[in-house]
Amino acid sequence: MSLVIDHPYLIPSERLKKRAFIFSVLAIIVIGLSIILDLNPLLFFTDGHHLINLLGEMVPPNVDILWEKKSIFSSILETLAMAFLGTCFGGGIALGIAFLAATNTSPHPVFRFIFRGLMSIERVIPKLVIILVFVIAVGLGPFAGMLTLTIGTIGMFGKLFADAIEEVDPEPVEATYATGASKLQVIKYCIIPQVLPSFTANLFYAFDVNLRSAIGLGIFGGGGIGFEIHMAMKMLRYKDALALILFTIILISIFEKFSDYLRAQILNEQTLK
Repeated sequence: MSLVIDHPYLIPSERLKKRAFIFSVLAIIVIGLSIILDLNPLLFFTDGHHLINLLGEMVPPNVDILWEKKSIFSSILETLAMAFLGTCFGGGIALGIAFLAATNTSPHPVFRFIFRGLMSIERVIPKLVIILVFVIAVGLGPFAGMLTLTIGTIGMFGKLFADAIEEVDPEPVEATYATGASKLQVIKYCIIPQVLPSFTANLFYAFDVNLRSAIGLGIFGGGGIGFEIHMAMKMLRYKDALALILFTIILISIFEKFSDYLRAQILNEQTLK
């Protein structure tokens, strides 16, 4: 005699089946990639003592290096200069390209297609590849880093600027055209006033991004504080490296908070208007 249990709560729901399917697929992918990469997940636990030993060699940080080595502050200025100039130059070029890439300001659809395509191509190229190209072209130093940040700003924020131009309120634009104004006059007196607060806020955000990128690029020949950290690690001066890393974190946090404050003020003024 068989006992048949027919209860609605024992039947798996469609949501549960979907979650189980997704989990199974992810598990298969993780296991497959681990096999391809010859990765043993147990190494995260069995070889963790190497990381603990390294941290032991880095503590306590040698903060004396910040004022004993005079090149530290000049390296910090190089990093800030790379980020600032890369943002200014890249943002200015991106602003001009954005007007050519936006639907409502482009002189012809062909221009929009070309410049949108160029910005898309630039965004898929890693910055590390760009810095290597400029290091070969102009040599090691902050100039190569600044050029890399300029190119990166053009690709990323050119698209944001173009999208902001396309999202302006069309009614003032149509009303301005109705008065007999040319496209340049519409851009100057109608579109730019609408998108200028957004442009300014995005440029502050671009400076935040470029400041972090400038430190990483310094490790690959871009100069600045990133190069000092790289040399400290290369010369096995781990305590000096930790001091520079902590100082860099503090520096970035200060500029990030200041940039966030200015960006919030600009956006609040735009909202009140």
